[in-house]
Amino acid sequence: MKAQDGMYIDGAWRPAVGTGRIEVVNPADGQVIAEVPAGTEEDVDAAVRAARAALPGWSATPPAERAALIGALRDALQARKGELTETVTAELGAPLPFAKAVHVGSSIAVVSTYVELAASYAFEERIGNSTVLLEPVGVVGAITPWNYPLYQVVAKVAPALAAGCTLVLKPAEDTPLTAQLFAEAVHEAGIPAGVFNLVTGTGPVAGQALAAHEGVDFVSFTGSTAVGKQVGATAGAAVKRVALELGGKSANVILPGADLPKAVAAGVGHVMNNTGQSCNALTRMLVHRDQYEEAVSLAVAAVADHPTGDPRTAGTRVGPVVNAKQHERVRGFIAKGVEEGARLVAGGPDAPYEQGYFVAPTVFADVTPDMAIAQEEIFGPVLSILAYEDEEEALRIANGTVYGLGGAVWAADEETAAAFARRMDTGQVDINGGRYNILAPFGGHKQSGVGRELGPHGLAEYLQTKSLQF
Repeated sequence: MKAQDGMYIDGAWRPAVGTGRIEVVNPADGQVIAEVPAGTEEDVDAAVRAARAALPGWSATPPAERAALIGALRDALQARKGELTETVTAELGAPLPFAKAVHVGSSIAVVSTYVELAASYAFEERIGNSTVLLEPVGVVGAITPWNYPLYQVVAKVAPALAAGCTLVLKPAEDTPLTAQLFAEAVHEAGIPAGVFNLVTGTGPVAGQALAAHEGVDFVSFTGSTAVGKQVGATAGAAVKRVALELGGKSANVILPGADLPKAVAAGVGHVMNNTGQSCNALTRMLVHRDQYEEAVSLAVAAVADHPTGDPRTAGTRVGPVVNAKQHERVRGFIAKGVEEGARLVAGGPDAPYEQGYFVAPTVFADVTPDMAIAQEEIFGPVLSILAYEDEEEALRIANGTVYGLGGAVWAADEETAAAFARRMDTGQVDINGGRYNILAPFGGHKQSGVGRELGPHGLAEYLQTKSLQF
């Protein structure tokens, strides 16, 4: 695969300061497909300095001009859609159709929303005898995960640009090639030098240096809750703004009277998409005890509609997990579920192929709320099905984890489902299969994080207020 041997800083690719390298591995076969430089504190410092130097000019650029440049970025990404799709599949293992439609297609759609928002957002309002200004927060340190290597980049970069911020991006070390292609698109779009900067590297070195840098005003991090706590502590020590989009253990609650076959099939599909590597995956399915065994049988049948295989092969719906560490982690959780007494009804801990980091799509029945597979984020194609006696017990189970990112409710009618959803302690709930909305705020409650991404709420994260009294 194509890889840049340097960092994108101040509008140009420049050699890394250090000599460290990061190998990029194709998870479908375990083979190294590229290498990128491992950024140092010096690389991060150079990038932050470039962003600070560019901040006065970019923040003073009229919103309409910023919108036009974001539109040019959208067009540059669209022109690279095929290359981006191939790269996501190569370094993440996402099946080609899913990579094209979701990883790349949805990312371009998100950028499009900020073209309009940058031009139409009310950056100034009158309240009584005051004029309230919404100004860019400053230099942003954006740290993104590997599970959606383009989508999570645009979810941070697009609103930051729209707000008038400059930024430094540190992408996940497993999926840096997609971020490099994004940087090339930024350059092609004509976004001024220093407004966007890219440093590849590891979290403990480049990520930590970015979060701690005194020249960074706001840190936006997406990743695990454990690392998010560290990032939050680092940012907090410097009293700088922080947004954290972290883990989840989302509940899919199927109430009596719902369309059970539809709800179960949709729930299974939600878990298996992206090989279960979605922070908002509906990994807990809650079913009334009277319909429990029927739901288990339906789930087993639905899993058969999600074949595992080479992500480049037609018909594959579940690819490999991202790396060897994740491979062992997910299989370890499956073994733990068996050990805890859950009933394995599909899949299991055995790898389905000798080569690559594949995990068999797995379904557990007879799961109790206290089991590890019902409490901890597995981040793989593993579904736990739990029984409940009444709605109050279903609510206790749904809210009974440290997370609160996503969720779903199915009922005979939208009003019943919505009434239940209002009591769920989570940031987003789908009602009877409600479609994902890229303008709605995305983020979590509890240990799923702080702050919101997407749409006008996502733009607001990158703004700070100033009031002028007359």
